[in-house]
Amino acid sequence: MPTLTPRQFALLIPLTLFWGLNWPVMKLGVMDFPPLTFRMLSLWLGVPVLGLALLVMKVPFRVPRQHWPELLWLAATNMFVWHACMIVALKELSSGRAAILGYTMPIFSALIGALLFSTRLSARAWLGVGAAGLGVALLLWHELTGLAGKPAFVLLALVAAATWAVGTQLLRRTAMPVPTLTLSFWMTTATAVVLTLLSVLLERPQWKAPGAATWGAVVYNGVLIFGFAHAAWFVLARGLPPIASTLSVMFIPVLGVFSGALWLHEVIHWQDWAAVLLMVLAIAAVLWPTRQAVPAE
Repeated sequence: MPTLTPRQFALLIPLTLFWGLNWPVMKLGVMDFPPLTFRMLSLWLGVPVLGLALLVMKVPFRVPRQHWPELLWLAATNMFVWHACMIVALKELSSGRAAILGYTMPIFSALIGALLFSTRLSARAWLGVGAAGLGVALLLWHELTGLAGKPAFVLLALVAAATWAVGTQLLRRTAMPVPTLTLSFWMTTATAVVLTLLSVLLERPQWKAPGAATWGAVVYNGVLIFGFAHAAWFVLARGLPPIASTLSVMFIPVLGVFSGALWLHEVIHWQDWAAVLLMVLAIAAVLWPTRQAVPAE
C-alpha cells in the first residue's frame, strides 16, 4: 500500500477540515435558499479564485483540443452529477449525516475498481473498505426512520456517490498531459455552467436575494471548497491509487456529523463514537506503511 508524501499530508489535513465542516455550512446555506442556485453562486465565486491561483503559480490554462472530450467526461463524473444531486439531497436530509451517504463513495470506488477495472485489492484494502462500510452503517443507525420517508433523496445521494467513484477511477487513469490545477479550473468552470442552466430551468421562480447565512456559506464554498479543496482532492486522486485516495478522506463524514451536532444540536450516540474508530481503522489500513521484506543473503 502507498505511503503519503509530506506534500500529500499537507493537502489532506486542510482538505479534511474544510470539507468536513462544510456539511453543516452547506445545510445552513440552503435552509432558506434554492439549493442549485446556492451551488451555482459558490462555483462562480470559486472560478476566479482558481484562475488567480493559476496566474500566480504560472500554470498554463490551455488544454489541447483533442483532450476536450475526456475533460468533459471527467467533469461530468467527478463534478456535474455529484454537485447537482448532492446539494438537492442535502436540502431534504439531516444536516451532518447527509455526508455519510456521500461518503459511501470509497465503497463504490473499491467495488467499481475490482469489477470494471480489474483492480486487485490487498487484504488490508478490503479490511479498510469493510471498516468504512460498517462505520457508514453505524452513522446511519439513527437515521433509518427519517431516511425511509425520503427515498428519492437518499437515492440521489447514492447516485452522486457512485458517479463520483467512477470519476475518481477515471481521474487516476487519465493520461492527459495537463497540470492537475488546470484540470480543476476547467472542470469547475464547466460545472458552474451546468449548474447555472439547471438553476435557470428548475429554480428561477424561487430566486431571491441570499441572506447573511447563505452569503457566508457561498463565500466559504467558493474560496475554501472550490478554490482549494477540490484542487487538492484532484491532486490526491491523480497521484494515489483510487482505494488509497478515497479511504484517506473517510474522516470527513465523521467531522461532518460532529460539527453538525455542535452547530445544529443533533444528539451524538454511541454508534457515532464507534464509527470514528472504524474510520481511523479504514484510513490506517490503506495508508499505514507496509513493512518491506528483508532480502535473503
